[in-house]
Amino acid sequence: GACTHRRNPASSAPSWLSLPMSVVAAATRATTSVAARPAALRSSAFATGASAALRAAQGPCVGARRASGPVAVRALRNFDYPEAILFDCDGVLCETERDGHRVTFNMTFKEAGLEHEWSVEQYGDLLKIGGGKERMTHYFSSCAGEEPFATQFPEDNDARRDFIMSLHLRKTDLFLDVVRAGELPLRPGVRRLVKEALANGAKVAVCSTSSEKAVKGIVATMLPEFADQIPVFAGDVVPCKKPAPDIYNLAAARLGVNPARCVVIEDTRIGLLAGKAAGMRVCVTKSIYSEDEDFSSADVVFDCIGEENDERFSFQDLTTPGAFWQGDDGTTE
Repeated sequence: GACTHRRNPASSAPSWLSLPMSVVAAATRATTSVAARPAALRSSAFATGASAALRAAQGPCVGARRASGPVAVRALRNFDYPEAILFDCDGVLCETERDGHRVTFNMTFKEAGLEHEWSVEQYGDLLKIGGGKERMTHYFSSCAGEEPFATQFPEDNDARRDFIMSLHLRKTDLFLDVVRAGELPLRPGVRRLVKEALANGAKVAVCSTSSEKAVKGIVATMLPEFADQIPVFAGDVVPCKKPAPDIYNLAAARLGVNPARCVVIEDTRIGLLAGKAAGMRVCVTKSIYSEDEDFSSADVVFDCIGEENDERFSFQDLTTPGAFWQGDDGTTE
């Protein structure tokens, strides 16, 4: 489909694109020798090289205080790749929701003798609730006059919780059968972006509200060559699920990275809100169910990541600052 990339209008402030080519070339030469260094070292080297080139072009007011008169200081933001790319799972790595999770929820209900079947449209509404157990609890509570809550568990919340847990465990097993059968392929560009990120020294992780077992199964089955380099943070590992930022906060802490230098790849509004609340940049790649959601607070929005020669963006586009991001002009006044 057509790319749906959206950015805010360009700022009128000075930008990298407005600099003379000689200055850009000088900044590039100053940083080329450090491109192969670890990410923790590249940051200062990029900033130092680029700042030196700017000072040479624009005079002592760049990054320095004048001896007299009004102070004119321009701070060049860090010019570097992200420290980590954090992928959501469902709808980002692959389109699992409609033909994976929904189908296996319905299979589980049928096995348990429950006369419930989630339609495509109904499941789309339920996706506003993060987490499969939470989704079932909400749904069954909304129709408490029907089974299983009507007579099996009329008032016993502990029994309801145990029952929901048993359904979810069975559903996870059925879902993994679908994944391992190869019925849910990776979305375009996922493998390419993972490979590029790891090759450039960035960390890669998956952060999801789905069960840890299901997410690890997806990574192991669909990205086997990278699975041992991709930690998974999922399920009940945090007390509050998306749109709370807990899962992304945990990932940043465990990976030892600065949240401000993480890029989150999400497909839903609740995922977007979680990433932004964690202080991270969020790139949205819309999925089947999220096409019409409000992504106005996203840093950038696409229809997908895109395969080579049809890519919407690459790892090299994710530098900060850079024209890739909405209204990001490369400088701060």
